[in-house]
Amino acid sequence: MLLDTRQSLETPEGALLPLTPAGFGVRVLAQLLDILIRYGIVTVIFIALSLLGRMGTGIALILAFLLEWFYPVFFEVTRQGRTPGKKWMGIRVVNDDGTPITFGPSLLRNLLRFVDFLPMLYLTGIVASLCNRQFKRLGDLAAGSMVIYEAPPAREPSFEVRGQLPVPADFSTDEQRALLAFAERSKYLSAERQSELATILLPVIGSKDPVIAIKQMANTMVGKQ
Repeated sequence: MLLDTRQSLETPEGALLPLTPAGFGVRVLAQLLDILIRYGIVTVIFIALSLLGRMGTGIALILAFLLEWFYPVFFEVTRQGRTPGKKWMGIRVVNDDGTPITFGPSLLRNLLRFVDFLPMLYLTGIVASLCNRQFKRLGDLAAGSMVIYEAPPAREPSFEVRGQLPVPADFSTDEQRALLAFAERSKYLSAERQSELATILLPVIGSKDPVIAIKQMANTMVGKQ
């Protein structure tokens, strides 16, 4: 049985996009932070509008309703799937294909929070999230969305050589990935081991120094001089 919940989605360009679904615990903490923020805002609204009497109370109730249901939608759509609580916990909402969530799916997943809440304390949502590898509650299943961990900032690759070489036109996507993998991992290999592995491609590359040639091709693929 596979215990790793990470997924890899292939983009149209052939690149692999790793996604790590966020588990139950971190999502609960993010939700609690957002609840505290909303309650703080609602408290300020009621105090400020209480000076207007009944009319102020009515306006405050309307604003509290809108805040409860559209606070997460606003932040998810305008802040790359991150409410303040999710941002603090390093998670965000995306579509199932890894693209940024849009208004429709965000609205649907948040309107269905009342179903996930049933019969109390999000019990339905908790059970649903524990029954699938993506930890999706019912709102996510209906909207085609999932909550994932933020990917760490990508470091600029350094292959320890300068210059570029064109990649052979007949190289498949997997072969190009192999070139990149070699260049990225070469820093952990001895010079002898690098030469041993690179020599395998000598008939294809046609270079006196296949190690440097592979790294220069890797520079070409990542746009590095």
